[in-house]
Amino acid sequence: MSLRMVVVGDALLDVDVTGDVRRRLPEANAPVIDDPKERLRPGGAALAAALAAADGHDVVLVTALAADAAGSRIHELCRDAGVTVLAVPQDGSTPVKRRIIADQKPVARLDEGACGSIEPVPPDALDAISAADAVLVSDYGQGLTSVDNLRRALTGVAKATSTPIVWDPHPRGEAPIPGVRLATPNRAEAAAFAGQAAGTDASEHAAALVDAWQAQAVCVTLGSDGAVLAEGQAAPLAIPAPTVGPHDTCGAGDRFAATVTASLTGTTATEAAIKTAVEAAGDFVGSGGAAAFTPVERRTRARTIVATGGCFDLLHAGHVATLQAARRLGDRLIVCLNSDDSVRRLKGEDRPVVPERDRARLLAALDCVDDVVVFDEDTPMHVLCRIRPDIWVKGGDYAQDDLPESDLLATWGGRTVVVPFHGGHSTTSLIETARATSG
Repeated sequence: MSLRMVVVGDALLDVDVTGDVRRRLPEANAPVIDDPKERLRPGGAALAAALAAADGHDVVLVTALAADAAGSRIHELCRDAGVTVLAVPQDGSTPVKRRIIADQKPVARLDEGACGSIEPVPPDALDAISAADAVLVSDYGQGLTSVDNLRRALTGVAKATSTPIVWDPHPRGEAPIPGVRLATPNRAEAAAFAGQAAGTDASEHAAALVDAWQAQAVCVTLGSDGAVLAEGQAAPLAIPAPTVGPHDTCGAGDRFAATVTASLTGTTATEAAIKTAVEAAGDFVGSGGAAAFTPVERRTRARTIVATGGCFDLLHAGHVATLQAARRLGDRLIVCLNSDDSVRRLKGEDRPVVPERDRARLLAALDCVDDVVVFDEDTPMHVLCRIRPDIWVKGGDYAQDDLPESDLLATWGGRTVVVPFHGGHSTTSLIETARATSG
């Protein structure tokens, strides 16, 4: 699903200095790097934007850039990555972070440059924010998130639209605006923002920040330990991370943020979006992290998106078998889930038995499911137009004439596939049996 995504935040110029290490300084036991080479790449919010563009999205980066060589280089790197930059003038210098890497491990970082005063965000950038399908605020503490007209514009989007705003905060930055769909501090940031001691329970930080920030949800990212989600008044939920071994984790937070922002579009369940983002961050680290990221290569990698739909009231073995079969047809499975109102119109006033939020959480917990999108219409046609899957899966015994989705998918080159119906499993019969037993 290609989205119009706007990334708002502080762009950095990242430089990796690498070379051969054959000896060490005798006076300091530090590595000597022979024949050093520099590799420049977009950093900070610019990396998050490049990652989103590599996923196939139409990405605009709103960022404060100085009129210097580093700012010009960020422009070039973003253009090469397929990102449109709408620059906000600032009178300082563009931040540059230069990592010294020896034996494939960072041993030092040299930071230079800092934003000065930042002008108001220009109208074309504000228009892009208001027209976006999703907005990621990637704060690296350089001051953009404190600009008044930017905060007003983001507040207006949060109040007036269903556009998800994800806020990745920074200790030196401003607090998220009220009403963001999701805030994503890491463990140390969450403890500091919550005014609690570092090393204490991350679930307490997440729950406290939901109230303090008036956010719909807060996800505290825990690196190799996964994440903790607090949403509304529900108990915090732990989401584990895949094991990837010791690797360079630079850029993992940006990979998480870019993925979760895209995944939340279309009323996807928050838990499912975070699960997807945690897995994406693990894959990113396992493949070498930011140091190995090549935007052109990522953009050309084809992925097959599979979607299926239904009420999934009282999830049973037949449902699971169908979902597993659907997932085997592609690289990603999105489940289109009927909302409570939609189920009532289709099944009657006594359905669903399980509310949509719990149904979405059960589906998201399955390994074969990557995303869950809740829709309120009687059919999933509208949400399919947003997702634009390559394959739409139906479970059961259907003839081609019985599949109205086939014509819709054909408009973008997709197709419909029927997987076998698994007899002996029925939500209706389960409900009737339960009622008979209880009576």
